[in-house]
Amino acid sequence: MAKQIKGSFNAKGLKIAVVAGRFNEVVTEMLVKGAVDCLEQHGCKSDDIDIIWVPGSFEIPIMARKIVESGKYAGIICAGAVIRGATPHFDYIAAETTKGIGQVSLQADVPVVYGVLTTDTVEQAMDRAGAKTGNKGWDSAMTLMEMSDLFSKIKK
Repeated sequence: MAKQIKGSFNAKGLKIAVVAGRFNEVVTEMLVKGAVDCLEQHGCKSDDIDIIWVPGSFEIPIMARKIVESGKYAGIICAGAVIRGATPHFDYIAAETTKGIGQVSLQADVPVVYGVLTTDTVEQAMDRAGAKTGNKGWDSAMTLMEMSDLFSKIKK
């Protein structure tokens, strides 16, 4: 029978960074709160969670890279909200933020989790940040814990 390797959801002893885009701050604050609540409920100490605020989602990837380079963290959650407007600005910011976080993730030796909402409306963003259909910040924290555990199992 093939060996299966699965990650668990335990944040005890993990030092975590949350990089949060301040643009659309009301939404991002909800995502950050969901992520922090999840991590704490799964054993992470409040003092082991650092929240680093950057101007907007476009700045998240460069800060995530700096955090990876610091070697201080077991993982990074990237949280933000890009909401479509009347100009193509949304398309550029959403694409470059996504691409940047992906590049950092592929080069990192710790999990870098994508928790940036890309929605058509403020209402959709609020719903996904906890007002209606769960909290994607919480989901991102769950992903981070699972991937961190898998990273440690693969290294052994």
